[in-house]
Amino acid sequence: MTEPATRDVEGYEVGSSVSVIREYVVTPGAGPRLHRHPYRETFVVQRGRALFTIGGEQREGGPGDVLVCPPDTPHKFASIGPEPYEAVHIHENDRFVTEWLE
Repeated sequence: MTEPATRDVEGYEVGSSVSVIREYVVTPGAGPRLHRHPYRETFVVQRGRALFTIGGEQREGGPGDVLVCPPDTPHKFASIGPEPYEAVHIHENDRFVTEWLE
């Protein structure tokens, strides 16, 4: 059986007003660098754990947790491990718009 891969779907491609990332991170410490979007992003954690930085706060997220990042708020996450981090990230826009800050 192969591992699921991170998969991005922009809403305009499928007739939706939201875009989705099916996130799958195996390596502890891995995750995107600090960035922001001009819209809200919702993280629905399915498996594993990650440390989220949202604005000036840090919060650990695990299975069943839902975290929300407000528009224009710098954020990032890193897998804590040892289990892979698996989640659905919902972008409230039909296209991904990302400003990388680091």
